[in-house]
Amino acid sequence: MSGYTLTYFPIRGRAEAIRLLLGDQGVSWTDDEVQMQDWAAGIRDLKKNAVFGQIPRFQDGDFVLYQSCTILRYLARKYGLSGSNEREIAIIEMMNDGVEDLRLKYYKFIFWENEANKEKFLEELATQLGYFEKILSNNANGTKFLVGDKISYADYNLLDTLQCILDFSPTCLSGFPLLSGYVERLLKRPKLCQYLKSEGRKRRPIIPKRT
Repeated sequence: MSGYTLTYFPIRGRAEAIRLLLGDQGVSWTDDEVQMQDWAAGIRDLKKNAVFGQIPRFQDGDFVLYQSCTILRYLARKYGLSGSNEREIAIIEMMNDGVEDLRLKYYKFIFWENEANKEKFLEELATQLGYFEKILSNNANGTKFLVGDKISYADYNLLDTLQCILDFSPTCLSGFPLLSGYVERLLKRPKLCQYLKSEGRKRRPIIPKRT
């Protein structure tokens, strides 16, 4: 047993890329789910004790981390998913920063703009997706990963972000054959596929359900 505990709301959100990494690496963990009303009410002192007043919170034995990308990088170093040399490490970090730019654009649209700016969002989305299509084309003609011959934490982050966007716009990758193939290829990885079929994954919505 790894002794990992991932504390987050009962949604995919900022914790899902972490789960994808753990699941694909065949590592077990415990999901400690916090109801949003309990978080807001300060139950269990989680918000009070969080370094930046937010979760996910990741616990490895007596070691505790916050910030989703920090947790991803920590696990990536433990499981050899952060690059094999200084240049590769830096490129993977750059890729992950690019993924975060894409994710934040999606969040901004979903939570604050939504239908009023849908056309603008999709136009800008096509530009962002084009960057990743080109990145893939420059690595083994798009048959592998974002960087090199081995999956990295940036790939898990991109896969999660693309799945979020596909849920909103199922045809958004129709003009990007390398990205489409990339998503299909990752989803077929045996251990990752097993996690994706789990009850925990299937019952968690991408974002909080609107009331």
